[in-house]
Amino acid sequence: MVLCFLSMCVKLKLYKTGEKRSLCRGPCTNRGVLMAISTTGPSKGGGILEKPVIERTTPGRESEFDLRKSRKIAPPYRVMLHNDNYNKREYVVQVLMKVIPGMTLDNAVNIMQEAHYNGLAVVIICAQADAEEHCMQLRGNGLLSSIEPASGGC
Repeated sequence: MVLCFLSMCVKLKLYKTGEKRSLCRGPCTNRGVLMAISTTGPSKGGGILEKPVIERTTPGRESEFDLRKSRKIAPPYRVMLHNDNYNKREYVVQVLMKVIPGMTLDNAVNIMQEAHYNGLAVVIICAQADAEEHCMQLRGNGLLSSIEPASGGC
């Protein structure tokens, strides 16, 4: 059995002879369709092709490749923490460690101090959807936060 995409030429390797044959007769235009082809029959070629099994992506749903590509080219966003006069420093550190994945105690303390002394600190740089989620979680815990596009990379 050979797996291939129709956007490339389909090459068959016949079982016992090892002979390779191409099924491509011109440019293939059907992208994103996975096809499995198997051959059965005598060892000298001339095998019978079974009906191909075609797996299509659900309409309106992107393939995993397209999702990975869109994640890579999505512009990064900064999650900003604003200083406030209501929350204790220890509480801010606890919330940062709870809300932001992988946040260490040292990083949380540094971010809290920067926001306290400068009025604003960058918490994390990430994709827009993640930045919006982190911002809402910080706000849900009583901290002042916002997001903005990052001018550099992650």
